[in-house]
Amino acid sequence: MKPVFTIFAFALIVCSSSVSAETARQADIERKSANVMPFSMGETHHIFTPTANGGTQVVMVMDGNPKQLGLVRSHLRKEAIAFAAGNFTDPATLHGAAMPGLAMLRHSRGRLDVRYSDIAAGGKIAYASHDPRTIAALHQWFAAQVSDHGSHATMKM
Repeated sequence: MKPVFTIFAFALIVCSSSVSAETARQADIERKSANVMPFSMGETHHIFTPTANGGTQVVMVMDGNPKQLGLVRSHLRKEAIAFAAGNFTDPATLHGAAMPGLAMLRHSRGRLDVRYSDIAAGGKIAYASHDPRTIAALHQWFAAQVSDHGSHATMKM
């Protein structure tokens, strides 16, 4: 019985430290987000939807606050222009230069169509590509953002 208990205790410690590390990373990302995103993470929700040819990134203002709505739309417009040019500096600043998918996306100019649009409660960036490697990188990038933003983001399949 002792070896089973030891294995169980070890697994519990590993899981607990993993949860703590994840929570610490998410708290760090939320703290840093104010330097990159002008809107409140607490008043918004990010929704990432991968598709066969790319995907969408939506930021919704949870309570309809017009100030937050303007900040979200302005930020996403600016980011869509930068991303279309292969400039992913803001995500790298927030999530780190080694963020999954980011290196490939930086070299995606001409292979990734990026378009911004207003939506009722926020803004949306739509991504489309015919290049399977660019699409895979985009999906990795989406997953990394959802992981880093914790309860402020979801992946919609």
